[in-house]
Amino acid sequence: MNRQKSHPHHHAAARNHDDEGPVRLYGIHAVAAALANPAREAKSQKVTPRDLDRLLGADTVHQGALLETADLPEPTLEELATASAASGPLIVLDQVTDPHNVGAILRSGAVLGAGGLIMTRRHSPPLSGALAKAASGGLEVVPVALVANLARALEELGELGVRRIGLDGDGDVTIDAAGFEGAVALVMGAEGKGLRRLTRESCDVLARVPAAGSFASLNVSNAAAVALYAAARGRRSAVPSPRLRGEG
Repeated sequence: MNRQKSHPHHHAAARNHDDEGPVRLYGIHAVAAALANPAREAKSQKVTPRDLDRLLGADTVHQGALLETADLPEPTLEELATASAASGPLIVLDQVTDPHNVGAILRSGAVLGAGGLIMTRRHSPPLSGALAKAASGGLEVVPVALVANLARALEELGELGVRRIGLDGDGDVTIDAAGFEGAVALVMGAEGKGLRRLTRESCDVLARVPAAGSFASLNVSNAAAVALYAAARGRRSAVPSPRLRGEG
C-alpha cells in the first residue's frame, strides 16, 4: 500500500511541531487509520520501495506505506474537559520525549477510552513518524492538544472542573483509589525525572501504582496503561474521591 501526497518534500522522516510542510505517517496500521479519518487530507501516488527508502531512510520500517498529510485540528482545553466528562480521562504528559512511549500511550488511550492527550509544544515528539507508527492508529482516535505552558494548562483544566491526578511513586493514594468520577486528567512525567515541581503542585492528588517488592519502576507507557485501566474500572464503580492535598 504505497500512498503519499503528490510533490514529496525534503528527506526528513520526522518534523518538529513548528515545522512547515507535510506530516509524514508510515506503517500499514498508521496509514490505514489516517486514510479512514475524514479529517485527514491525502492523494494517492504510486511509488517504489526505493522511493520510500529515499524519503524516510533505509532503516525505517515503513511496511511499504507512506502518507504525507497535514496536522489534525487541535481541540481546545474546554473541548477536552467536556470529552473527559463524557468518555474518559485526559492524559497529560510532562516532557515525555520518546516518540515510541507517546505512541504506545495513544494506542492504550484509544483502547481504554481516553478523552484526549495534552503535551507541551516543546520537549515532546512530533505527531508523525515513529510516534504515529507506535500508536498503530491511536493518533486518529485520541485528540491531541499542544500547549506552551503545562502548569497554566493544568490550572485552566482545574478551573474547567477537571480533577488532576498526578502519577508519582510516592503518591498519597494508590491509583485504584484516586477517584475517577467526572472529568479527570492523568498527569505523567518522563522516566527518571518524573513530574516537575510546578506540575506536581498543580495536581489535586498524587497517586501511585502499587508495586510488589522493591522493584517499583514502570515504563511511562506501561504506567499509563495501568492508570487508564484503573480509570475505566473506577468510572464504572464510581469510587468516591479521596481528600485533596491540603484539605483538613
